[in-house]
Amino acid sequence: MKVELVRVDDAFHFEASGSSDATVHIDGALDIGGHNAGVRPMELLLMGLASCSAIDVVLILKKQRQQITDFRIVAEGDREKEATTERKPYRTMHLHFKLTGVGLDEAKVNRAIQLSMEKYCSATAQFESTAELTHSVTIEEAGS
Repeated sequence: MKVELVRVDDAFHFEASGSSDATVHIDGALDIGGHNAGVRPMELLLMGLASCSAIDVVLILKKQRQQITDFRIVAEGDREKEATTERKPYRTMHLHFKLTGVGLDEAKVNRAIQLSMEKYCSATAQFESTAELTHSVTIEEAGS
């Protein structure tokens, strides 16, 4: 895998691209001279974790003919400063899955999430040795 990061302006705005035609804008906060023209790097890590798991879960549930009408994940992470550095890695990361559908089987949804978190999602494998990963789920019937 390979990505390219290109500086867009004379401050902290960057554009990243990979093997797809899509681009991602990354920028620094206003207080360091950024322009809020993109997401922060640490937000990208949470987005990557959530989207990796989301693809797994949707793929598994589609194969099981589960009808999803809305799918969301709220990803939260707590960071802790490392002693003698300025680094603040994630120490906990929590994914809250919110699914709406027609007749969603709760057991199938929970199993799909468990398979993603423990077997399929490479992002969870990347973080599990340095952060506590947890998840929760809310399932709602469409039209309720």
